[in-house]
Amino acid sequence: MSIEIERKFLVRDDSWREGIVRTTPIRQGYLCTETGRSVRVRMRDDEAWLTVKGSLRGFARPEYEYSVPLRDGLEMLEMTVATLDKRRHEVPHGAHVWEVDEFDGPNALLIVAEVELSAIDEAFEHPPWLGEDESENSAYSNSALAQHPYSTWSDA
Repeated sequence: MSIEIERKFLVRDDSWREGIVRTTPIRQGYLCTETGRSVRVRMRDDEAWLTVKGSLRGFARPEYEYSVPLRDGLEMLEMTVATLDKRRHEVPHGAHVWEVDEFDGPNALLIVAEVELSAIDEAFEHPPWLGEDESENSAYSNSALAQHPYSTWSDA
């Protein structure tokens, strides 16, 4: 089984921008967004990926990701029930590369930083721009944001 171990944080300021080494626009759509599982298609550069994710348990969940032909990915994107667009910025800090997602469209103004770990208890350096830990808050999952955009939250 493939496991994704990820921590997710809000950011407190824009100082993370100084460390960007790569930025990639991403469009992703969800074919299934039931509680405890999601199936998405992601377009990044000229590549398409199909990803199946299971229930989050703490900071970990099962994840299966497969490259699919670009044409198939584009066709699957047309079948999705919800989509979102973002720019993913890669920002190295310490021993990890942080993925800072800057959302567009109805999720504009939301910026979330994620770090993938190899173990649940793996230590990692907290960059000074890191804000509140939202790792266990399902409202910040991409599948939730695709269905219930940040701009519709009453406290956004």
